[in-house]
Amino acid sequence: MAPTASSPATPPGLADLFAALRFDAAGLVPAIAQDAEGGDVLMLAWMDRAAIAETLATGRVCYFSRSRDRLWRKGETSGQIQRLVELRLDCDGDAVLLLVTQTGVACHTGRRSCFFRAVRDGVFREIAPPLVAPETLYGG
Repeated sequence: MAPTASSPATPPGLADLFAALRFDAAGLVPAIAQDAEGGDVLMLAWMDRAAIAETLATGRVCYFSRSRDRLWRKGETSGQIQRLVELRLDCDGDAVLLLVTQTGVACHTGRRSCFFRAVRDGVFREIAPPLVAPETLYGG
């Protein structure tokens, strides 16, 4: 899981942010990426202290990958990067909202958003087709 002992020191100026955050037992907080211009919710991922600090320092969104057990820079494989416009914290401090500029698609399935399935008229179904084949994104 997310590193705790090796977490970087709090960057200057961010002490209030890190004090307000309520990380889970693994040192993670859910992060919702939303298109800064259109308002579409693009994806949900996880961040630890290091991912938040790197995102704020570089402007390129970085997450903590639970499956890879390491930092994951959005688009490092696919080229579909996210640039941070603004980071917001919810009222309880247990979720982060990232307003982003998305290059290409956000979802690994090739869709603009990871939220491409919905219940409509009592039926669970896909509501958005892929815009690009995943094989194109990941060379598979």
